[in-house]
Amino acid sequence: MKSFRNLISIIEARKSIRSYKPQEIEEEKFQYVLKAFRKAPSAKNIQPWKLIVVKNKKKKNDLAIACNNQQFIAEAPIVLVACGKEDEAYGVMGGYMNSFAIDVTIALDHLILASTEQGLGTCWIGAFKEKLVKDLLGIPENIRVVALTPLGYPDKDTVKRKRKPLPEIICYDKYVE
Repeated sequence: MKSFRNLISIIEARKSIRSYKPQEIEEEKFQYVLKAFRKAPSAKNIQPWKLIVVKNKKKKNDLAIACNNQQFIAEAPIVLVACGKEDEAYGVMGGYMNSFAIDVTIALDHLILASTEQGLGTCWIGAFKEKLVKDLLGIPENIRVVALTPLGYPDKDTVKRKRKPLPEIICYDKYVE
């Protein structure tokens, strides 16, 4: 396993993995990434989330179909489904929006970075049909599916995508195009 010296090295090592080994994840590593999810901050510390761990082969295959037929999802030993409790979340972020999607995103990102640190791969899945995912996993109507990710050992190395330079994405004191 690669060792990391700091958080930036973990962030730089993270890649979207679309090919997984059939190798099971050690329980200690799995608990580590779950702890990272649990420890994430949320608006007013409400923690309006639920994480569904899917190991069942048929359910993983069905989830891959519900994710626009992205079959690589089912290759991973685990698929994680991150859900938000919209009714429980802080309701007035910025004076106009509910925090559930942001809160769940932060928690899932913590999990993804912890997974990278442990030598595991993930791939943020935002292309899915929420109703199908909910039906497959018995998710109540008032709970929202925010994202999914396969979790497992990468089978192939992927090319790191380029990032925009800082001057293109950072402004000082006011918004500038």
